[in-house]
Amino acid sequence: FAFCASNTGCNQEKLYGPSLLNFFIYNPKFGPREGEEEKKILFYHPSELEKNEKSAMLGSVRTFCPTKPAKSLHTQKNRQFFFEPEEHFWMVMVVKNPMIERPSKGGKPDLEYQEEEIFFALLHSQLFNGRFSKAMDEGGVALLRERLEKFFYRYLQALHLGSCDLLDVFGGISFFPLDKMTYLKIQSFVNQMEQSLNLVKYTAFLYNDQLIWSGLEQDDMRILYKYLTTSLFPRHSEPELAGRDSPMRPEMSGNLLHYGRFLTGPTNLKDPEAKFRFPKIYVNTENGYEELHLIVYKAMSAAVCFMINATAELTREFCEQLDNLVGPRLTLLASDICEHHNINRRTPGLEKEPHFKFIYFNHMNLAEKSTIHMRKTASVSLTSVHPDLMKILGDINSDFSRVDDDEEIIVKTMTDYWVVGKKSDQRELYVILNQKNANLIEVNDLCASQILAG
Repeated sequence: FAFCASNTGCNQEKLYGPSLLNFFIYNPKFGPREGEEEKKILFYHPSELEKNEKSAMLGSVRTFCPTKPAKSLHTQKNRQFFFEPEEHFWMVMVVKNPMIERPSKGGKPDLEYQEEEIFFALLHSQLFNGRFSKAMDEGGVALLRERLEKFFYRYLQALHLGSCDLLDVFGGISFFPLDKMTYLKIQSFVNQMEQSLNLVKYTAFLYNDQLIWSGLEQDDMRILYKYLTTSLFPRHSEPELAGRDSPMRPEMSGNLLHYGRFLTGPTNLKDPEAKFRFPKIYVNTENGYEELHLIVYKAMSAAVCFMINATAELTREFCEQLDNLVGPRLTLLASDICEHHNINRRTPGLEKEPHFKFIYFNHMNLAEKSTIHMRKTASVSLTSVHPDLMKILGDINSDFSRVDDDEEIIVKTMTDYWVVGKKSDQRELYVILNQKNANLIEVNDLCASQILAG
């Protein structure tokens, strides 16, 4: 994409964001003989690329990484990223660097490539497809290619590199803050649903796209959370204000109505032609992988994910039972959460706008929090700070990733902003301050006091 850097039209410089050039998956053990290079390729984007060009790309990977590929390869125009999810199976992504196009007197524009950190998040396909080796065992290379084509064709269309930033590097989980009593209500709800719907093996509960409860392992929940918040929820987003101003109560007479609905599975239970098929996911177990049905059910701003063994048959009767049982309770629970959350937001002092902004990430529990981001999805990243400041945060994070020790970096920008990065005990904090006349000691003390206050 491109946009003009001038208000007077496009006669000035144009800025181009990063773009995906190639993405492919290959296994160097396939097609070992000369002339069989194409057999190594399991998936290639763009698919219309000529056979010789695909083979040349594989050759370049082996040239720069003859034994074991590095994590990334940087050139002036492009960057190549390498990832080995399983032994001998490699994913390679080639991204065109951001670029500035400036007009020149000769007519041909001058191109300046921005060799800055490119952020991107690659959703591991194993959550929805299992291991590559599992597909090989079930149906050989043909089945593996079919599954990769089905998943990555859609996934790459939704990959917006220009919207990726530091939060995508962390790939963390935003947790919804709750008081103890409301949290206990949710815990009780989860226990009751798992007992009543005895097919349910794991449950996750979210509110306002933030996690409250999960029965999954962290790595599995991290990937599922990414899928829910950047893909599934945005597809079903709509105003859900009904019932918030006058929350329904159990004492209402008659059959209690609710706002529950399936986000996966049947869209209308009353439709005689409704399909009762749910997406399957694969989660880690001690002995390998476990295949599960994924049921996502939502009422107002609350969403609950039920995961059921894939061998179980999910019938119309089961879905109707779930809808009748979960819908009314989830609607009331969503109303309670909203009510308590609004009360806490009206607490004196909390509505005051702070004079600093921050991003926090905890590597131990994957918790992330940002006051910099106003909206963050796969396609949109709206921040309240200038992109140059986000670039500095990325540079600091890159420095942190190269060392294991605790570290602190403080930067003063040309626009009189202070940017502070702190890494300590598996936690990272990035703070942006607009304190023009502050000195280094004052900035450090202010950050420390704000951390303690938070």
